[in-house]
Amino acid sequence: MHESLVPRLNEIGVETNYKPTITREQIKSEIKNYNGLIIRSKTFVDKDLLNQANNLKFVARAGSGIDNLDIDYLNSKSISIINAPEGNRDAVGEHTIGLILNLLHNILEGHHQVSNNIWKREENRGQELGNKIVGIIGYGNMGSSVAKKLSSFGCKIIAYDKYHPTYKNSFAESVSLEKLMEETDILSLHTPLTDETLRLTSGDFFDRFKKELVFINTARGEIASFSSIERAIKNGKIIKAGLDVLENEKLQSLTTLQRKSLDFLKASGKIIFTPHVAGWTTESYIRINEVLIKKIKRLF
Repeated sequence: MHESLVPRLNEIGVETNYKPTITREQIKSEIKNYNGLIIRSKTFVDKDLLNQANNLKFVARAGSGIDNLDIDYLNSKSISIINAPEGNRDAVGEHTIGLILNLLHNILEGHHQVSNNIWKREENRGQELGNKIVGIIGYGNMGSSVAKKLSSFGCKIIAYDKYHPTYKNSFAESVSLEKLMEETDILSLHTPLTDETLRLTSGDFFDRFKKELVFINTARGEIASFSSIERAIKNGKIIKAGLDVLENEKLQSLTTLQRKSLDFLKASGKIIFTPHVAGWTTESYIRINEVLIKKIKRLF
């Protein structure tokens, strides 16, 4: 956590023990002493971890996703769940647009060519974002941030959100999934990882889109498997992609199938990869703390 966390908690009257190297077994043995637990993404919070947490009032996730929390169990114990999507939504919005612009204008490819004394102008002729229709699936903090930032480019922005199907927002038009699949040129995923969205893009998902796609995923890698992206590229449905998240980000533990598909994606020349850093900026590192403090203070 950013160093501002402890003094900010102390300012609102919360005594804090900062233990970034604590093990899971240590948490299990010590959790009975605490009213709150603040974690990042590597700690899975479930009944096993909290079996002795008789005094726990909240679990706070320093970030947006809460897929590492057993929500049903926490709710059954009346333990409040706090997260901070407001803290890194601007970072995710900027990174998403950065990937889109990079892909449309061949920036990375052109850089590598010139660095190798290759000069190709016509082959790197770009496409303007303002002439595209951007489809967003998931219109919460992240999706709406992307739409807001995209609005200045003059492109049409449409969005589908299963749980907010008729949202009112000046930056994107609320549409059905069917209409989104019919009109979209650039697809950007911004759904949380849940049982519903796990491997969302498997099967005929990409085949249902009417146009060739530029595909962006800055949400969770498990939503879009390597094999589904590979298949869509081979079928000509995905022409380029920007992936900040991967189905398996522990690259030393890829299955044989995952390794084969990832090797194809890397060799295709159609993908820009970044290492799960869309929401990971200097500013968001601090802002996440600010959001958590406000919500913890409100809770008490």
